[in-house]
Amino acid sequence: MGKHSFKFITILIFSLAQLTYAENKLSNKELKNELLGKVDKKSQLLVEVSDSLWEYAEIALLEYKSSKLLMSVLEKEGFDVEREVAGLPTAFVASYGSGKPIIGILAEYDALPGLSQDNTAFKKALIEGGAGHGCGHNLFGAGSLGAALALKEVIEAHKIPGTIKLYGCPAEEDTGGKLYMARDGLFDDLDACIAWHPSYETKVDVRGSQAIDDLEIEFSGKTSHAAFDPWKGASALDAVEMTTFGINLLREHVKPTVRIHYVITQGGKVPNIVPEHAKLWVWARDSTRQGVKDVVKRIEEIVKGAAIATGTSSKINYKGSYHEMLVNLTGSKVMQKNLEMIGPIKYKDEEAAFAKKIQKETDVDQKGIICEIKELEDHTKDPEGGSTDVAEVSWITPTLNLSTTCAPFGIPWHSWAVISSSKHSIGYKGMFLATKAMATTALDLFLDQEILMKMKKEFKDKLKGYTYKSGIPQDKKPPVRVKHNP
Repeated sequence: MGKHSFKFITILIFSLAQLTYAENKLSNKELKNELLGKVDKKSQLLVEVSDSLWEYAEIALLEYKSSKLLMSVLEKEGFDVEREVAGLPTAFVASYGSGKPIIGILAEYDALPGLSQDNTAFKKALIEGGAGHGCGHNLFGAGSLGAALALKEVIEAHKIPGTIKLYGCPAEEDTGGKLYMARDGLFDDLDACIAWHPSYETKVDVRGSQAIDDLEIEFSGKTSHAAFDPWKGASALDAVEMTTFGINLLREHVKPTVRIHYVITQGGKVPNIVPEHAKLWVWARDSTRQGVKDVVKRIEEIVKGAAIATGTSSKINYKGSYHEMLVNLTGSKVMQKNLEMIGPIKYKDEEAAFAKKIQKETDVDQKGIICEIKELEDHTKDPEGGSTDVAEVSWITPTLNLSTTCAPFGIPWHSWAVISSSKHSIGYKGMFLATKAMATTALDLFLDQEILMKMKKEFKDKLKGYTYKSGIPQDKKPPVRVKHNP
């Protein structure tokens, strides 16, 4: 069968299914109102799920309780759940419906290490040294769940053709679970995908994200007594320090869009032994994939020079890489209309007071909570900073992204302040708005073939013939951390 014949048959099947549905259909507005009502009815369930994820606070690749909870709710609601996908024990795909279109929704639920915090307006660890949802992923997971559940009920009630897929995506804050899921083709059959993220403002994201390379740099040298015969040793730590010095000098000679950050993960055992082994963990970012490649090439040269200068050997482990986000403006405009239709969040005086207390504790202007919906930004500008493995999906299928206000304006992200807000009505209200915006946008994609076709055309035009290639080798297995108390 020729390519054009296949395309014609696909369109014909979609159209016939839509005609069957159209015989008894409600208006688009009536369906959306029904959908919004479904979300409202599930609000208590979403809060309970979000709070459970918040309390579990499981870091990347250890989200056993979190994924189990989400999967159990989905199965109870009639979804088919495929567990441990892409070799990741805490990843899953939950599906409902049949046929085209297939619309994906992304869910995340990993916490951050060392950020344990109570839901107070001041810094107060629940467990010293424990983890916490400093990026609001408990809201992310529950909100995406809510969109899938509400959509399922409307699709079921009105026999709307198509398939919903909710992707349980672990380790966004670390390994990037979607890297492995994308490499293994789990998003290949999607017609479009939708995601969101907690923020301190509400907007449809058309600025994208930064591409990133994740490097582990290892040096090996020779031990010796640091006082008695240090000249017999070759310090791997010296090589690490020379590398970081070179990287810091490099900062003057890179584009303003570049970000480079690192931690020394191994530097020796005791001061009186010249370190034989040392490791450096580096992330390099830029607004484009090519920009990152250029920076990494310079870092590779610095590593070689450091090894030569210190008499050590070097090894670079390329742990993975993300693309920049491929923005789909056509679909983003649809999501913007739905966001404006739903309207901005309204807050109570006590919520504003709580927000200002957090702002005071974090030394930012006490502006309270920003609730208005921002207009679409200039999509041609470089991203503000930050990377996400959601970007991998955006190079496979048209992908839409949304941010909603879930925390006081201006507070530092990846901090205790976000954790406090994520188990508070401020966070819940932002989650509900995101759930509704995702669900109504997905409904548009189920009902309007023309929107999907325009999104796909823009997607194809922006690819310019590029075929997605994962940043990790095909034979590399995803890391698995020790399971504890699932």
